[in-house]
Amino acid sequence: MGTTGTPTKITQGSQTKGGIGESTLRPDGTLKVTGEFAYSSDMWHEDMLWGFTLRSTVAHAEIVSIDTSEALAQAGVYAVLTYDDLPTSIKNYGLEIQDTPVLAHGKVRHHGEPVALVAADHPETARRAAAKIKIEYRELPVVTDEASATAEDAPLLHEGRDDHHAGHVAHPNIVHRQPIVRGDADGAAKRADVIVSGEYVFGMQDQAFLGPESGLAVPAEDGGVDLYIATQWLHSDLRQIAPVLGLPEEKVRMTLSGVGGAFGGREDLSMQIHACLLALRTNKPVKIVYNRFESFFGHVHRHPAKLWYEHGATKDGKITHMKCRIVLDGGAYASASPAVVGNAASLAVGPYVIDDVDIEAVALYTNNPPCGAMRGFGAVQACFAYEAQMDKLAAELDMDPVELRRLNAMEQGTLMPTGQPVDSPAPVAEILRRVKARPLPPERQWESSEGADVRQLPGGLSNTTHGEGVVRGVGYAVGIKNVGFSEGFDDYSTAKVRMEVINGEPVATVHTAMAEVGQGGVTVHAQIARTELGVTQVTIHPADTQVGSAGSTSASRQTYVTGGAVKHSCELVREKVLELGRRKMGTYHPAWATAELLLEGGKVVTDGGEVLADLVDVLEGEAVEIEAEWRHRPTEAFDLVTGQGHGHVQYSFAAHRAVVEVDTELGLVKVIELACAQDVGKALNPLSVVGQIQGGTTQGLGVAVMEEILVDPKTAKVRNPSFTDYLIPTILDTPTIPVDVLELADEHAPYGLRGVGEAPTLSSTPAVLAAIRNATGLELNKTPVRPEHLTGT
Repeated sequence: MGTTGTPTKITQGSQTKGGIGESTLRPDGTLKVTGEFAYSSDMWHEDMLWGFTLRSTVAHAEIVSIDTSEALAQAGVYAVLTYDDLPTSIKNYGLEIQDTPVLAHGKVRHHGEPVALVAADHPETARRAAAKIKIEYRELPVVTDEASATAEDAPLLHEGRDDHHAGHVAHPNIVHRQPIVRGDADGAAKRADVIVSGEYVFGMQDQAFLGPESGLAVPAEDGGVDLYIATQWLHSDLRQIAPVLGLPEEKVRMTLSGVGGAFGGREDLSMQIHACLLALRTNKPVKIVYNRFESFFGHVHRHPAKLWYEHGATKDGKITHMKCRIVLDGGAYASASPAVVGNAASLAVGPYVIDDVDIEAVALYTNNPPCGAMRGFGAVQACFAYEAQMDKLAAELDMDPVELRRLNAMEQGTLMPTGQPVDSPAPVAEILRRVKARPLPPERQWESSEGADVRQLPGGLSNTTHGEGVVRGVGYAVGIKNVGFSEGFDDYSTAKVRMEVINGEPVATVHTAMAEVGQGGVTVHAQIARTELGVTQVTIHPADTQVGSAGSTSASRQTYVTGGAVKHSCELVREKVLELGRRKMGTYHPAWATAELLLEGGKVVTDGGEVLADLVDVLEGEAVEIEAEWRHRPTEAFDLVTGQGHGHVQYSFAAHRAVVEVDTELGLVKVIELACAQDVGKALNPLSVVGQIQGGTTQGLGVAVMEEILVDPKTAKVRNPSFTDYLIPTILDTPTIPVDVLELADEHAPYGLRGVGEAPTLSSTPAVLAAIRNATGLELNKTPVRPEHLTGT
């Protein structure tokens, strides 16, 4: 791992072991790899019932009748609930637009929509009872694409919608539209020596997290409910759950349980309200665990997209203009579609300097599965298209594709198409240089003196080829991703920090509502506390709603924002501890009043290293606790006509070089290497940083060559809701992923850090496609690439 640049100076406790900049190990790491970690699906409660959700078998239909009598009569069944049994007049929920019914009413809008709930004393009893519920549907025409959604006679998916986006869209089946216009794209096109255009199709990707949706709801004596849940955003869940239950938020107490991955798929509600409803109806604890089939219907997916792009350039390679139109399929309900549209539009240019642009991005309501947040969040789809365009442009100009990108690369000070300057390092040209300069892996690795290693061949252990017709390809891509919530969202986090002496040792406790979904926040928070408070022992309190909101574990924001909140609260605690020391011990040494004092290694020291007191003596009999909020710089909404506005707080950049072997006769692809270079600002935990980059890279590989939820275009039914038919990369598919980490500090961020987890997901996909194009000479404008795309069969 290489590093460069100067990170922001750490002024407190930098000598404390296990602090910022060290590769400390995860406290949950050993438990997870040995199978001992308790996930939410492992929870148990005495006298517990099991819940089950009955889902629609059609994508668009009127509900004529529901008969639950046979289900209620089955032995072991405690409750069966439909829409009519909901306890309040508030029966919908949603992240931004409350358009999603808790249970279907009047009609269903997508395949797998929840219609009824069952609670029983055994999970199989609940399933059998649900199968006895009789539902009569009257099927309706399905809306599956832009043409059917915006036709004059198109069925309206949400009649009478009155959300704040409804007034600026051309058709009620358009969720949101965001144009971005800067300069004169048509006029600039006249100066171009070369113009290239293309249409691109990005498939629907599933988050494919390890642990399916699950949770346990326990009714409480005060009439409330305690919910133990795997989620990405405890307080957002709370805001949506409490009104439906008819309870004040303080009576819905939520505690984070073990989360088996998320990647955006747990940002929306799944079984949270259902479990609480059944628990309150039966007055018994109710556990719901989806199987994998249910999970495919129980969460949103990545928006499939159709993208049209045009670029022009002068003969020396300077880009003159860009036009594009991005159509995102949001499915039946809004979820995060408005924000995904904003990201796709504002990042549609990519990390390039282009003064004249004309961009439009829209999201549709259709009868396809609901789509929302997934790692990369709108920027992934755009990056796939604009990077394919860069290769087309380079070919037309007979230029090296990396040099074309470097020639037009943005840098610090560049204006985004929204008019916002990039006010932190933007080392786009440098990360491209680094991935290109890396030595290529040896060719024909499957050949060795000991014999052929078929694992290195396309098709791998299936032993389909021994190297005949195998061609190598190399491709490059680079991407830009925003960090944190944008467009004027009040993006803040809260941290409660306590410092005291326990068993003769100073100890800090950090309490936030941050959802630990695998990103390693529990490790980083302890590192921050050690650094700022100079203690070794740090306890991370379980995340729950008894502390203020930490926002969502998404948008690469948690280390920035909740890490910032932990740092801020620690600083406030440190000042109180020093005040306490001055009162108790300050008369003994003038440095208490004159020197800059640090907490380091369990002691109070001057900036010259002189020890003034032991923290145990300062804190003896005292405890210092502070809960405080922390916000990054404000953003603003994009103008709905021009798209101008300072909509993002920070950007992250990653570049990839993909090396592939392609069997051109069989249409098989083996990705040999996916080298990445990324600027992280400051690597708070270098080991975790590399893990995040490698994980994001692998997800990008998946959508490049295998991952896609297939939906029947005539019925809008999902055709492959299982890991038998929906393929994800295994260890045998995952290539070598060398990582080059740059540390160019962002002066506006805590420690100079930059969000890490999403950026590598952007550029890995187009890099793989570029390498396959390089090997085959085919255009390949769709993800994922399948064998038939390579062989023409």
